[in-house]
Amino acid sequence: MAQSLELLLLQFLMPDNEARRKAEDQIKRLVRDPQVVPQLIDHIRSAKTPNVRQLSAVLLRKKITGHWHKLPDELRQLVKQSLIESILTEYSPSVRRASANVVSIIAKCAVPGGEWPDLLPFIFQCSQSAQEDLREVGLLLFSSLTETIGDSFQPYFADLKLLLLKCLQDEISDVRIAALKAVGAFLESTHDESQVVKFCEYIPGILNYSKKCLSSGDEDIAIIAFEIFDELIESPAPLPGESIKAIVKFSLEVCSSSNIEISTRHQGIQIISWLAKYRSSSLKKHQLIIPILQIMCPLLTEATSSDLDDDLSPDRAAAEVLDTMSVTLPNHVFPPIFEFASENSRNVDPKFREASIMVLGLISEGCLELIKEKLEPVLHVVLEGLRDPEQVVRGSASFALGQFAEYLQPEIISHYEKILPHILRSLQDASDDVKEKSYYALAAFCENMHEEIAPFFDTLLGKLLASLQYSPRILQETCLSAISSVVFAADRAFIPYADRVLELMKPFMVLTNEEDLRCRARATELVGIVAVIVGREKMEPILPPFIGAAVFGYGLECSELREHTHGFFSNVTEILEDGMVRYLPHVVPLAFSSCYLDDGPAVDINDSDEDEDEDEDVVGLGSVSSDDEAQDEPKVGNISIRTEVLDEKAAATQALGLFALHTKSAYAPYLEESLMIMMKHSIYFHEDVRLQAITGLKHILTAARFFLQGHNVRAFHYASSLLEKHSLLHLLSYFMDGASKIKQFIDIARLVESTLVLLQQMSACQQVKCDSDIKVYDPGQNEVLMDAVTDLLPAFAKAMGSNFEPIFAILFTPLMEFTKGSSSPKDWTMVVACLAEVAQNMGAPISGYVNPLMPFVLKELASPSATNRRNAAFCVGELCQNGGDCSLKYFDDALQCLYPLFEESEPDDAVRDNAAGAVARMIMAHQHSIPLNQVLPMLLKVLPLKEDHGESVPVYTCICNLVLSSNSQLWLSAATASEN
Repeated sequence: MAQSLELLLLQFLMPDNEARRKAEDQIKRLVRDPQVVPQLIDHIRSAKTPNVRQLSAVLLRKKITGHWHKLPDELRQLVKQSLIESILTEYSPSVRRASANVVSIIAKCAVPGGEWPDLLPFIFQCSQSAQEDLREVGLLLFSSLTETIGDSFQPYFADLKLLLLKCLQDEISDVRIAALKAVGAFLESTHDESQVVKFCEYIPGILNYSKKCLSSGDEDIAIIAFEIFDELIESPAPLPGESIKAIVKFSLEVCSSSNIEISTRHQGIQIISWLAKYRSSSLKKHQLIIPILQIMCPLLTEATSSDLDDDLSPDRAAAEVLDTMSVTLPNHVFPPIFEFASENSRNVDPKFREASIMVLGLISEGCLELIKEKLEPVLHVVLEGLRDPEQVVRGSASFALGQFAEYLQPEIISHYEKILPHILRSLQDASDDVKEKSYYALAAFCENMHEEIAPFFDTLLGKLLASLQYSPRILQETCLSAISSVVFAADRAFIPYADRVLELMKPFMVLTNEEDLRCRARATELVGIVAVIVGREKMEPILPPFIGAAVFGYGLECSELREHTHGFFSNVTEILEDGMVRYLPHVVPLAFSSCYLDDGPAVDINDSDEDEDEDEDVVGLGSVSSDDEAQDEPKVGNISIRTEVLDEKAAATQALGLFALHTKSAYAPYLEESLMIMMKHSIYFHEDVRLQAITGLKHILTAARFFLQGHNVRAFHYASSLLEKHSLLHLLSYFMDGASKIKQFIDIARLVESTLVLLQQMSACQQVKCDSDIKVYDPGQNEVLMDAVTDLLPAFAKAMGSNFEPIFAILFTPLMEFTKGSSSPKDWTMVVACLAEVAQNMGAPISGYVNPLMPFVLKELASPSATNRRNAAFCVGELCQNGGDCSLKYFDDALQCLYPLFEESEPDDAVRDNAAGAVARMIMAHQHSIPLNQVLPMLLKVLPLKEDHGESVPVYTCICNLVLSSNSQLWLSAATASEN
């Protein structure tokens, strides 16, 4: 075997690909036999060429785990001795590293069982040797071993710490580098927070060494240092302030130096990004925010060179930092950034003008509340940029407007008369880049517009349709997206243009070139939107060719096109309803196909560290796998999710639900398979798919009533278990509506217990570790979660009526914690809205809570937030109507606080409508306790209701009751109101 193996190893290293392939096939067979171990050891020790020695070590590392326990004791001893000798005597760094990696794998098997007691003493001895090569070898072995037997070093931590500190100051550069790598390896392997903190003592030495290396042009050391800092920052251990300040100072020096390689600078910027994400409170505490912004904002002016990787460019990396800081530190970030933008918006350098506007767009998500407060001056800067003579500045302004339209709702819409004319001009810009960003801004802006678009609609659509016909493909895609948003906003006003737009879409919906398929996807989406607006009567006769084109397009291998195809089918289904039955055999299988797609997460699984990967790259043996029966524990590398597949799967899941809802019994052949898909997707890892599955499950259960009758019990039971296990709170209201049918399957006690945990903010996803800066949840996501929790209480009340009171008693105190002074106005309105609906649905038992509730709710009637005033008015009415005699003592105060909401000084119609509803409820509850001669004129004056027509029921019921009772005061008040 020895001779044949040696020949195969040499053959594998030949440049002839066919010879390499044949050698690899035979090597794979040979290495399955444990007898290959002594042969590989022999080649590691005696082969003439370093590549053969390295290849032998790589093969041994891959196979030794499976063979180790099959080897006799004497052979195991020989292997250990030979590897140590190879490491000590080998002159080739790559062979030495490969041998060290084999030692690491064997140590995992041998050290815990006491088979290799002299290994750790040997490593310490080498690391302190007078010979520089041995010191480097000892540190190299230490780095390799931390991954497999890192816990074995714990008893020696104090000695190890002193040793590494000493080696970091070694006079030999290779030893210092090895020590630096060893520090990083240990940090990556340890889970002891106290040890991580102690490693902060290394930071000054690491920084000094890194600075010296940078000054001499050796940037690899700085990259290793940044990797160590990354481990420290992401660790849950609290870091000393001096360490944070030193890391920030060094990182800013690196990322701001144009003389340093872009990849190294990117590492420095990335460290600042991690600090902003994981250690934001430390940045605030140690006054590091301003120094960071003073570097990051100017970095936005560094244009990306065409020959550089965009992902490494300083401007893009700095933008990521600013975005992160705006989310984690909005109050501290906005003032200096707005100052930067204001000062540089008229800078003579167009790059600074571009950056001044770009940065406002970047922070619009994180600083949205602060920007809303200064929307006028912020918009002034951006709109000025749209008139800038430089293309890059105009493009930046269009981008910022798109961001504003996405994040600054609804306040941004009130400025439409000022913004839309600027966008209209930008649509005619000479630069395609500016046009593309203007389409994006217009699409984002119009998504939230309704009748406001009417004065601009003809002009907007005309320009967009003209641009669509004469623009290159890349612009046509974004132009189609903008047209879709404009059409959706215009709604019925678009109908006169429908024939023209549908005709224009026909050539787009037959495109087949790969580069054109995204345009086809947008056209498919637009036809679906047009169909919904135009309606069944006009669309049904002309839909067949569009549906045929959509079905054909599904097979063109474009995930985005498939996603919009499902969206198109969903829209068509909503207008055709039972008319969709004839298309089900063509469209349902397509949705099934998308639902069954492999998610294909791109996960890199490494069974080794980077050095090992380099070894395999050198010898080209990456395809020779480790033993199936005893693989090393994998190390997960980069993880990425194929978002296109997720979007497609979500759209397909939604389509199945709508098919079932609108075709009802005709959907019977597909019901069972659809139900299985919905059940599977309801526990899917991504929330978009889960949401569509839960909604779809509701639709399928609704359709099932038509033909399954009593056979849907299993589905109801499964859905209720999902609610308990996965907190799918929004669906509960649907099931609770039918609680009388399914209450035997729902464990109310467990649901209440889970709700209480969420209200107390004690669930795992709501926790923040107090002794660390690390945030383990997104506050914005927690706000969404709490909105869902407070929606759950009214769902309980609606299903249980007055029987909800014992449960409400449990949940009341933690709910009211959100009304305390430290809570935000958003929390207050969330609680008030919840209380109002609970009072409405629970009825008379709310009387026991009137005294603690009413003072807080009355105070909210004077809130500066229209939403808060609106919810408070609604809540006051429900408390007065259902609170019985307990509420009577608050009637005078309630009327006094409601009065300003009827005045012309109240700017919000919905607030006024809810105030009218509150007064009507009070009159119906206790008419004789209301001074009708004062109240009725005030009530009649604001009729008819302008916005919240849900209040029509109490208002007009109250008036009808007064009419039927021949109340004289009503006629007097009506006469007074008509005179006014």
